[in-house]
Amino acid sequence: MIVINLDVMLAKRKMTLTELSNAVGITMANLSILKTGKARAVRFSTLTALCQVLNCQPGDLLAYQETNEDTEKGS
Repeated sequence: MIVINLDVMLAKRKMTLTELSNAVGITMANLSILKTGKARAVRFSTLTALCQVLNCQPGDLLAYQETNEDTEKGS
């Protein structure tokens, strides 16, 4: 499963979700979906904008975390 560490980056940058929304031009609702891990996909343009504003790399925002479901699919 892919985990989105948006809340970690926001804390490191001392930035609120509202400030990020205004800077990136993405709605609070969409950022909240990303932050809570409910997003099914992320556009490269969105990832690029987030990285520009947060001054980070995609790997700072995205991480792979193995779950039981992932292990079962591999069998």
